[in-house]
Amino acid sequence: MRSIRNKASRRRFLRAAGAGAAALPLAGLLRVETVGAAELPKLDLEDPTAKALGYVHESTTAGQLCNNCNFWKGGDAEWGACQLFPGKAVAAKGWCKSWIKMAS
Repeated sequence: MRSIRNKASRRRFLRAAGAGAAALPLAGLLRVETVGAAELPKLDLEDPTAKALGYVHESTTAGQLCNNCNFWKGGDAEWGACQLFPGKAVAAKGWCKSWIKMAS
């Protein structure tokens, strides 16, 4: 009897450990960005990604601004994070070729 309980207990442990190990990489996907825009360096117009996406600090396209783009993560700030330019702050009034209307 004792060996059956030990095997069942061991199986439960191994299943739980396997599930926990599988969940660890997924936890990184759920991470919320905690870096404030004030801590991020402003995106340089000479940055290769900025050039490739035609980024400008002031939009000339009516109704299309970084702060109403789906990639914007800056809230109401004047400069904020953008998913397309990780580690850099973009202007809320900026624009790039990848602009997509923010989902309501």
